[in-house]
Amino acid sequence: MGSSIRRRQYYDLGLHPLIEKNIPLKKLAIITTHPIQYNAPVFKLLTARKKIDIKVFYTWGESVLKNKFDPGFGKVIDWDIPLLKGYEFTMVENISKEPGSHHYKGIINPGLNYSIKEWGADAVLIFGWNFSGHLSCMRYFHGKIPVLFRGDSTNLDLGSNFIKNLIRRKYLQYVYRDVDKFLYTGIANREYYESAKVKPEKLLFTPHAIDNNRFSSVTSKSFREQLKLSNSSVLFLYAGKFEEKKNVGILIDAFAKSSGDQAHLLLVGNGPLEKELKLKVAVLAPSINNRIHFLDFQNQSAMPDLYQSCDVIVLPSKGPGETWGLAINEAMASSKAIIVSDKCGAAKDLVSNGLNGYVFESENIDSLVEKMNYFISHKNKIIEFGFHSSQMIKDWSFDKICDAIETVINDSSN
Repeated sequence: MGSSIRRRQYYDLGLHPLIEKNIPLKKLAIITTHPIQYNAPVFKLLTARKKIDIKVFYTWGESVLKNKFDPGFGKVIDWDIPLLKGYEFTMVENISKEPGSHHYKGIINPGLNYSIKEWGADAVLIFGWNFSGHLSCMRYFHGKIPVLFRGDSTNLDLGSNFIKNLIRRKYLQYVYRDVDKFLYTGIANREYYESAKVKPEKLLFTPHAIDNNRFSSVTSKSFREQLKLSNSSVLFLYAGKFEEKKNVGILIDAFAKSSGDQAHLLLVGNGPLEKELKLKVAVLAPSINNRIHFLDFQNQSAMPDLYQSCDVIVLPSKGPGETWGLAINEAMASSKAIIVSDKCGAAKDLVSNGLNGYVFESENIDSLVEKMNYFISHKNKIIEFGFHSSQMIKDWSFDKICDAIETVINDSSN
């Protein structure tokens, strides 16, 4: 406990804890399936801040670096920002016959626990439990070193079947009994843990975040220029996968019912419903379909420019499985007005009706049309809404994530 107090004293003074050479940095093993664009920058920042020592254990194995086919987009995705630089990591052997993060038996790692022990971890942080390798790790280290958990599940898709919900809640209580600290992402995620009877003292707010600076520092509007749109046009944007849970079809229908011939809709992405959505647009009257535009998937380096080219970002998801919607964070960092479905976890935390955007009732087309019409008829309000978005998102940052993780690791007496 004394060394923990001394660490906090050094941090309060802005000093590095290794000034006192006999106090090594605490070591955090991070267990996650594969590199993603939202987590890798956090791992890099934790390493650069030097308040704890981290090592990431990627449980999908080496094959994840070779097979980059994304079924949601229906194509090979090779992110154009670095995901494996600036932090220590290892690819853990995965003996699954069908490797992947889409099913429980897709991640099986017999050597994971030994590798973590050999590295000398003082704590483990596990992203997602619904994999054989991850649940085994959670069980093994419980009572040995602190076990932290990070997920973004919600109850937004919960049905009304009492028996089914009771069984689910009991099972989650069983799963989560071996977790010492839950790093919850927002209100809906916290409510999910509370419904599983997680004690309040085990909950630590660790916000869902993106690289705000990367999106706020861009001024180019080249996508708008490609579409040859005037400044008076209101451009709505959806960017993501064309899949069932995203409910892009309702956005097309709502746009067709909205007022004003100066509005345009830009749909960016690919996926299993792409042909169906394009056919839906093709059968609309020319006055409508000429104002709906499709673009293929855009990689990370293009996204800030894409957001700057648009006026209002719409995420119409209906679920099941739409846990958060990080596109909302990206849009807000880009100073944009927001329309979001109430099935998105981000809605409760990030969208304030009448201030930076609007939340509409999922699958209620009239509700969505009403919100779109507001921005079409109040274009002068869009910049004001976008400004509020940019201010509200500032505290939802990678630094806040690091602060929370470092605090819980260095305050641990284990």
